[in-house]
Amino acid sequence: MRARTIASIAAVAGVAAIGYASVIERNWFALREQTVPVLPPAAEPLRVLHISDIHLTPGRHRLLAFLRSLASLEPDLVVNTGDSIAAAEAIGPLLDSLGPLLDVPGAFVYGSNDLFSPKPKNPARYLWRTSASDHDRDEPDLPAEKLGGELSAAGWLDLNNQRGQLTVNGLSIALAGVHDPHCDRDRYDLVAGPADAEADVRLGVLHSPEPKIMDLFAADGYDLLLAGHTHGGQLRVPGYGALVTNCGIDRDRVSGLSMHPQVSPETGKTAWLHVSAGLGTSPWAPARFACRPEATLLTLAPRSA
Repeated sequence: MRARTIASIAAVAGVAAIGYASVIERNWFALREQTVPVLPPAAEPLRVLHISDIHLTPGRHRLLAFLRSLASLEPDLVVNTGDSIAAAEAIGPLLDSLGPLLDVPGAFVYGSNDLFSPKPKNPARYLWRTSASDHDRDEPDLPAEKLGGELSAAGWLDLNNQRGQLTVNGLSIALAGVHDPHCDRDRYDLVAGPADAEADVRLGVLHSPEPKIMDLFAADGYDLLLAGHTHGGQLRVPGYGALVTNCGIDRDRVSGLSMHPQVSPETGKTAWLHVSAGLGTSPWAPARFACRPEATLLTLAPRSA
């Protein structure tokens, strides 16, 4: 009798947890704020909105409303680290929801799910492998180039294996990015070399925070690296944290602000790293637990601060 009671309680708790994760927390959007001391002394602060992993499908009205609300932050720069769409029909609603943010200086890279539509899979397998092999398809089936063309037409920099330069509020910003390492489309050799020493700040942008690529950015003198992809673990255990990262980064840095490398290499160069837990989920795994969907407003401040 007691065993049946315990099993019944466990079953009810399990159903409640699934309902909470898929209905409440998945739509419980958060705005994080962090200060990063990377600007020259006496420079005015620069507000950078970091968005990632929207995985937009038609009908995500709460997600679209949250995206629209971000324009009220009036950021100086927007950086999108990829996986913006999960369906071809999502491009129009995405652009509409970004709205005034497209008039702000911005930059973007692709994630693998901007190219390849999500497929049903057993989420438990992330415990022993990443999803990198899921993208071994001959041709992308999502219109990433159309998405990129629309963002570029709005004035955002395409940083997929490219460098760029922006002047924002009188500050010169050197940027470099790579296409998604998670599907082996990164070509760091196309952006390799010392970052512009004359720039006021240097930003490295990538989707999946793979340590071997971030090592190269840090060695080349980039001050701040921006990435996404991990979803912050998506399903976290309170008191323990993320179970998986779905890439090469360690669990302790699955989201938020840290340094890379954590131990200074022989070059003596390290960079700040911000990994976004992202705003969406795969439509085939529509749940978050102890890991709210998020966007982050980074205030870049003088190093002396």
